[in-house]
Amino acid sequence: MLSKTPHLDRRQLLTTGAALAAAPLARALPRLPEDPVRVGVIGIGIRGRRLLTGALLRNPGFRVTALCEVDATRLADAKRRVDEHHGDTACWTTTDHEELVRREDVDAVVIATPDHWHTHQILSACAAKKDVYCEKPLTLTLRESQLVIEAAAKHGVVFQTGSQQRSEFGHRFVKAAEAVRAGRIGRVLNVNVGVGDAPVWCDLAADEMEPGLDWDRWLGPAPAREFSEVLSPRGVHGHYPQWRRYREYAGGGLADMGAHHFDIVQWALGMDDSGPVRVIPPAERGAKRGAAVEYADGVRLTHGGPSGATFIGEKGMIAVDRGRISSVPGDILEWEPEDPAQRLPRNQNHAQDWLDRIRDRGTPICSAEVGARSVAICHLMNIAYWHHRTLEWDPAAWRFVGDDEANEWLDYERREGYALPRV
Repeated sequence: MLSKTPHLDRRQLLTTGAALAAAPLARALPRLPEDPVRVGVIGIGIRGRRLLTGALLRNPGFRVTALCEVDATRLADAKRRVDEHHGDTACWTTTDHEELVRREDVDAVVIATPDHWHTHQILSACAAKKDVYCEKPLTLTLRESQLVIEAAAKHGVVFQTGSQQRSEFGHRFVKAAEAVRAGRIGRVLNVNVGVGDAPVWCDLAADEMEPGLDWDRWLGPAPAREFSEVLSPRGVHGHYPQWRRYREYAGGGLADMGAHHFDIVQWALGMDDSGPVRVIPPAERGAKRGAAVEYADGVRLTHGGPSGATFIGEKGMIAVDRGRISSVPGDILEWEPEDPAQRLPRNQNHAQDWLDRIRDRGTPICSAEVGARSVAICHLMNIAYWHHRTLEWDPAAWRFVGDDEANEWLDYERREGYALPRV
């Protein structure tokens, strides 16, 4: 006669789990609905560190179980912070995100790496069925945006893009989007968004390599080049590095803040599941402002103007940024929607919204599709600056219409050994 498996109560299970924490691949324990969501953080630069110490460690609904970072000093610093917070040394570390997403003690991942790594890490996490919070700009290319949407849907992950203007900043952006959607400025004619420049090719001089950084891993799918401390400043620092300026790694200032503000424009125009149909270059080749996209209803969205987003309609105007909101006439914003259908969510915390949706398996306020379509505006405008051509865009097919040459610009050739994961 076979003996019965001995029963373990919850205290015994937790004790067993602690003993297994140091194993190369932690063994999954039975989960209760109220248990903290176990999170692995990939990328611990300034933004990753702020998410770690703010959104994650301060929220008892999360438990940080794993960390991934290519700079040894940043990795050690992050582990120290996590261990001190949790009062143990169980947090596991690696330089390889693939190892992290395979762990059974990781339910969800936070991705805060440079943009050129996002899609690789998103696709790996989705294939491993880990819920995802990824910083904006969500992708580096239009093709990547399409793939991210497909992967999140296929694997049923709860996906939040870090475009926190939908949740935070005093709900100024929520109020602006509500007013535009409710017709408070009448039919929208034009929208201007004031953000930085399109990116340029990287021409930085080589610096002497320092120990403690896996530079090849930092580059990943980007072209091989010598180390530059401008691209990856060593250790724990308090500034945003300049890799954002360069085409190999990011979408420039246009995408860095544009991903935030174009996201609000898409929201206000009711275009979260679609996008523009035409791409218009600036009047002069080499100009840094003036590229535009146009929607099927004729609304034109132009890069240029005051910081933030300015909506111009037949009956008035609304201007909104992180620290301000105003309208002409002034009474446009002296209004609250009476119809609940006109009222947008008023989240208090973007990461908390992600946590709540992990619990109920709902859709966060800035899903994979929302984030991918918002950053697509950045990619389309960058293409307008780089190639200075008017192009027709099909937002459903994710392709330029009748233009094989332009469709070659949807993606780029990655370095050998760094093909996108299959999902």
